[in-house]
Amino acid sequence: MARGLMRNSRPYQWRRSSSRWTLVLTVLLTLSVVLLLLLALGIFSLPVSSDSSEVEHPVERHLESTSHAPKRKVAHSDGLGTRGDQWTEVLSWEPRAFMYHNFLSREECEYLIELAKPHMEKSTVVDSETGQSKDSRVRTSSGTFLKRGQDKIIRAIEKRIADFTFIPVEHGEGLQILHYEFGQKYEPHWDYFLDEVNTQNGGQRIATLLMYLSDVEEGGETIFPSASSVNISAIPDYNELSECGRKGLGVKPRMGDALLFWSMKPDATLDELSLHGGCPVIKGNKWSSTKWMRVHEFKAY
Repeated sequence: MARGLMRNSRPYQWRRSSSRWTLVLTVLLTLSVVLLLLLALGIFSLPVSSDSSEVEHPVERHLESTSHAPKRKVAHSDGLGTRGDQWTEVLSWEPRAFMYHNFLSREECEYLIELAKPHMEKSTVVDSETGQSKDSRVRTSSGTFLKRGQDKIIRAIEKRIADFTFIPVEHGEGLQILHYEFGQKYEPHWDYFLDEVNTQNGGQRIATLLMYLSDVEEGGETIFPSASSVNISAIPDYNELSECGRKGLGVKPRMGDALLFWSMKPDATLDELSLHGGCPVIKGNKWSSTKWMRVHEFKAY
């Protein structure tokens, strides 16, 4: 009888041991699930070494927001001079417009101006029927074009533009340098084309990067008169804008800043809200550089 009881106790002890391990595994599994949820929600994070904290994602490098993220000064071996504090500011979503502060260094701005000065001519507009340039009263500035990849400095700037916009260098037209003196302006217009002639090379213009090469004492703002969902009076520089600059979303020119706006919506339709113009210069001079970018590769001749 006693031997029978002893034989029956072994399966009982095994069942107790099995239940204990099942409980331990269940607890570990539950803790693992909780830990994963905390990591996913950002409530808990794993420690990283000091070396990994110095690794910077290429997208984050160009898309620093206007929040409290640290700003920095960066010296570039592939350009000229040292650029100041850099960050990207969202100006509008309708149209899509963004400001990259200190995109160019002072030395790069001065280099482009000096490179263009001997070749400045009265600015023209594109004829929608012939695709050729023609004079127009809506544009009273002077300007010139630089060849794409003309020299090492321009290649570095164009590479920087491609990195910022995610549009290949080969899709860009040559840089245009513009100079506005007292009273000179550019009436509101679209950068995209409404004809088939001007889209034969590279297709439609998808975006524009407008780089300011000088400060302007008064006037000379870039204006988006059709911008929607923007509280104009809440613009940080509102009190510094001219009367023209307050007739929509006005952007005050500052040396080194670059204004990116899109002429096409994400669904590839033309964005009529991208209508923009240059307000008359009231005091000082305005120098700028424009890079137009196409949907397809643009053959530079």
